[in-house]
Amino acid sequence: MTDDIPLSQLLNDRLNTSDLAPGAADLLRSMLPEPPPERIGRAGPVYLHSITAAGWRGVGAETTLDLPHGPGLTVVAGRNGTGKSSFAEAAEMALTGFNARWDGSNGKSRTAVWKEGWRNLHASSVPQVSLKVTLDDISAPVTVRRTWYGEKVHEASTTVLRADGAEQKLDECVDASMLSLYRPFLPYSELGSMVDGTLSDLHNKIAKFIGLGQLGEIDDRLAARVKECKGVEVRPRDLRSAAAEALSGLDDQRAVEATRALGARTPDIDAVRALLDRDAVTDGSADSRLRALATLSGPDEEEVAGALARLREAVAAVEDVRHSNAEEARRLAGLLENALEHRRRSGSADCPVCGAEERLDRAWAEATRAEIERLQAEAAGAEAVHRTFGGARRAVHDLVQPVPDLLQAEDSELAGLWREWALCRSLTDPVELANRVERVAPMLSQACRQVGEEAARRLTDRDTAWRPAAVRLAEWLVAVEEAAEATHRRKEAETARAWFKTLTNELRGERMAKFVKQSQGVWKKLCESSSVSLGDITLKGTARQGSVQLDVSVDDQEAPAYSVMSQGELHSLALSLFIPRATHDDSPFGFLVIDDPVQSMDTQKVEGLATVLSECARRRQVVVFTHDTRLQQAISHLGIEATILHIAREADSVVTVDKRSDPVQQAFKEARAVSLDPRLPQSVADRVIPALCRFALEIACTETARRTLRDERGRRLGLAKVEERISPLVRTKEYVALALLGDSSGRPEVAVERLHAGGWALINELNAGSHPGLPTVDDRKQLVTRTERLAGAIRRDRTIVVPQGGAR
Repeated sequence: MTDDIPLSQLLNDRLNTSDLAPGAADLLRSMLPEPPPERIGRAGPVYLHSITAAGWRGVGAETTLDLPHGPGLTVVAGRNGTGKSSFAEAAEMALTGFNARWDGSNGKSRTAVWKEGWRNLHASSVPQVSLKVTLDDISAPVTVRRTWYGEKVHEASTTVLRADGAEQKLDECVDASMLSLYRPFLPYSELGSMVDGTLSDLHNKIAKFIGLGQLGEIDDRLAARVKECKGVEVRPRDLRSAAAEALSGLDDQRAVEATRALGARTPDIDAVRALLDRDAVTDGSADSRLRALATLSGPDEEEVAGALARLREAVAAVEDVRHSNAEEARRLAGLLENALEHRRRSGSADCPVCGAEERLDRAWAEATRAEIERLQAEAAGAEAVHRTFGGARRAVHDLVQPVPDLLQAEDSELAGLWREWALCRSLTDPVELANRVERVAPMLSQACRQVGEEAARRLTDRDTAWRPAAVRLAEWLVAVEEAAEATHRRKEAETARAWFKTLTNELRGERMAKFVKQSQGVWKKLCESSSVSLGDITLKGTARQGSVQLDVSVDDQEAPAYSVMSQGELHSLALSLFIPRATHDDSPFGFLVIDDPVQSMDTQKVEGLATVLSECARRRQVVVFTHDTRLQQAISHLGIEATILHIAREADSVVTVDKRSDPVQQAFKEARAVSLDPRLPQSVADRVIPALCRFALEIACTETARRTLRDERGRRLGLAKVEERISPLVRTKEYVALALLGDSSGRPEVAVERLHAGGWALINELNAGSHPGLPTVDDRKQLVTRTERLAGAIRRDRTIVVPQGGAR
């Protein structure tokens, strides 16, 4: 496989073993991309520790979403409008400065009102979002914080703080190119746009992340070379017609010879060249000089005026900056940075200058950092002004051309003016330069026009009839020679492009194989019961003007991909394309953040999604935001280990985050709390504690049934079928029978005793608590403990004894 070889090296190796002509091979070598630079960011894996938001979208007061560190599945659940997506977008915005909702990544522009709605209406503090991440397995977490200083969403700054408080640059932590290539965020707004966009866009995305994005650039250059050569090749045709027209009707033997040579079926190039050479010998150097003077042009006055205006504007701007004392701002910023560094190194808040105690406290440090930012911004503005000034001065210098060879030895007025003009290039004072150029340029331009007009008049007087025709013939002859060379270069480029297209198809096939296999694997799990099958995914067309062919079939009949897919299947397709990219072996990101992937999916696809997420979570930290409870049900049904966090939103955008514990443990925790309450009357305890234990036991049985129920063929039942079995249950014994036998009407006594001695008697004891004349609960705590042990045995047992006749 070629996945790990840099594209430039791979292409060069193929060229070295190819049978391409040397010229075509050399052309391709000249277009190879530069070897990839060493990555700026850390090697990873990057994991998330927490997401914090304040004054951002649906989050008012500062709220932190703590996440389990390292690989594993975390589901962040909550109703619509509770702020779930706000946390997902906060993570993306902190790390990338990008958000699909208002950046139009789904191809739909957002209104200005929507773009300005990113601030939380209930928060008065400065909006900010932050992400605490680890960059590898050994370093302490760093915090990436984005803080807004303006009213626009782009008016924000990003800071990166190490655990010790020291600042870093973001590109020292995360490589921006890796974020673009293996982007680990999938917002709901992009879930549809990933497949709603053009197939050409999808082609470019896939080609880029499989490492072949630069193939398009090479193909563009080859196509441009072919187009350029063709343009040169057709130019003699029009010039030949112009020369023939100029020769028509001339009473001159030279014109007769030229017409004969030009009018042949195949023009006699040698004859035309000989005619012009002979004419030049007899013509002498006088005509050559006149022709040179006739075509001599001085400076373009409009271009000069524009360049001078820009120079003077730049000079004025420099003056303004000088008055603002920007140099002093940078010096002060440096002094303040040194003071901060002294405070950090010494660990003391005492002033090192005056000795005042606690003058350099935290408030001083924060104010000083803000002042440093202001001073640095002022200094940066000054540098930009100086750069603009330097560019404007260079632009004026570039307009000044040296004295032409034709005038070098002359002592004419024109030569003198041109020498004075050439001296302008040596002037560095902008005011002097502008004044000199403004004075000399129009004089030189006018002098060139006058000399040119005089030379043209003298040429016309000398040989009015022949010279225009000779000029046309000379232009045609040059164009013919250039066309011959262009034809050779075009053929080389076409040969190189044909070879390159074949290689492109080969490389795409090799590198797509692994991606296609992964995408098909994700699709099969998501759409196991769908009649739509996803076959091969092929990149078609050229490297630049390409598309994606999705082989889709319905009941083994080929069909157009998008037209036969439901919205849930389209979202499944988007996930099938996203997950292989985001989990690529070369990605430095150990996490995925997916927002609301469950929408539009039926229950079976939700089960498939739970399976896919669980498999990703073996090697990645997977964080899923959803309001749909079916994903949690599927996770429980499949016995998938996951952390469930619940988000709620109260008045004034106060957002709370709670970790949902094991439901069985939670039920027993509540039962134990009641059993240990000394104030609880015995009459109440006799009824309430058995009921709480029964409830906890039924939850344990429900969980086991969801995880273990099979049909007659031994296949695990889907979530919907399991719920059909569970929903009619009323009695605790029915729950136990369904969990252990797969049939709620069966008799589970033997199975219960096999799992837990005395378990059946305990169930009868619990049931007795719901009848009149209930027995007294002598040991409340012991009853809860015994029930918890039985529930634990049922939860651990994964073997169903299917009764005769099969499970219902």
